[in-house]
Amino acid sequence: MWVSGFFANFANMNQENQNVEHKRILKDEYLKWVSGFANAQGGKIYIGIDDDLTVVGVDNLHKQLEDIPNKIINNTGVFPETNHIMVDGKDVIEIVIEPCGMPISYRGAYYYRSGATKQELRGNALHQFLLKKMGLNWEDIPCDGVTLDDIDDGAIEYFLDHAIGEGRMDPESRKSSKEEVLSNLGLIKDGIPTNGAVLLFGKYPQRRFVTSSFKIGRFGADDADLLNQDQIEGSLIQMTDKIMQVLSSKYLIRPIHYEGLQRKEPLEIPEDALREIIFNSIVHKLQFGTWNQMSIYDDHIRLWNEGVLPENYTVETLMSKHTSKPRNPKMAQVFYRAGFIEAWGRGYEKIMKAFDKANLKRPEFTVEQGGVTAIIYREIFMSVRGDAKLNQTDTEPIQTEQDTQKTTQKTTQKTTQKILDLIAHNPYITRNEMAIECAVTPDAIKLQIKNLKDKGIIRRVGADRGGYWEIMDHSS
Repeated sequence: MWVSGFFANFANMNQENQNVEHKRILKDEYLKWVSGFANAQGGKIYIGIDDDLTVVGVDNLHKQLEDIPNKIINNTGVFPETNHIMVDGKDVIEIVIEPCGMPISYRGAYYYRSGATKQELRGNALHQFLLKKMGLNWEDIPCDGVTLDDIDDGAIEYFLDHAIGEGRMDPESRKSSKEEVLSNLGLIKDGIPTNGAVLLFGKYPQRRFVTSSFKIGRFGADDADLLNQDQIEGSLIQMTDKIMQVLSSKYLIRPIHYEGLQRKEPLEIPEDALREIIFNSIVHKLQFGTWNQMSIYDDHIRLWNEGVLPENYTVETLMSKHTSKPRNPKMAQVFYRAGFIEAWGRGYEKIMKAFDKANLKRPEFTVEQGGVTAIIYREIFMSVRGDAKLNQTDTEPIQTEQDTQKTTQKTTQKTTQKILDLIAHNPYITRNEMAIECAVTPDAIKLQIKNLKDKGIIRRVGADRGGYWEIMDHSS
């Protein structure tokens, strides 16, 4: 009775079951599955049942019941439970592998059962797995050769200013030494600042962790058309401010409008939402992985950070109410205390509400290339440039052809004046930089430059590379 009940349950299992494997015979290579199960949630291997669930049975049952445990123990160090069961009147061996608290290798390689597949762990994935098995996070490891002198007083003060201002730290914290602040944040071990401390507050964190900087690139027609780029460095606690300054001054636009008599110049992307997205990309990054990369195109921004979502989390999970599971909990706690992120998984909700309030298309998030990508649409930039229009109400007047011509003429005059202002401020400015500042295409700048040169208003001194612009007719 037990056997038939067992087989009824077993027959419902298929190749997609992440805790079960079935093999016709036991081969040495199947010991990789033992490693994979032991390193994950455990599982069972049935010997004598084919991949299609056909029961073939095993030969030399008693010998195999002796040999299989010895082979597993000698090759992996795992002590399995082996059982003899009868299925359809045939002998089948059940091997039960319990999850192991220590990492299990087979012939020097580590495997992990993920879904219905066996993955060999390598590189960053292996490093992260080994740390997790030892109960450690990368951020908690003392940074060899670093002392408190390598921690920036200004970064600590910056953090305390924000944390006290948010009411998330006591004002008395200002009287604490650097060591006391780091100790209270769990970022120092035996007097040595941890990796997390160096990244958050270090004077020169990129000297030790090169990929902790933040890359920004402005692209034209395609990914091969790189127009401009910056690499933001420094402590992570202050990095978002630097990123926003660079984005505001070089890459994004601030269209002017008036509310009554008050002049307004908001950033084209809701600023608080953009900050939240950047904060999250920094906090949830696999810190010993590659750079955070922001690619800016005419119609959208793509921000990617390495590091997959927490286990059993999907993009849909992020969009709904969920428990916050930061990859770097101590670093996330620092950002939370400074008031930069929320602690209850509300960050994505805030982002979406900000875009809804601005009547802009919501960002999209995807999991790709071992990380998380945020796609932010540049509707305002495209509208200002004339390639797209924002949503208009039915009460707005319809422009006539004459109105359109007047608008185009005003836009051209405005761009011409902007070019002259840019040259006066920086004679070495490039055409691509002008295009970014004026929120127009490089071809439009090329045409404007030609008109200005033909009219004798400006001229180029020297070669395209290394030369500079000179304004000839200052009355213009």
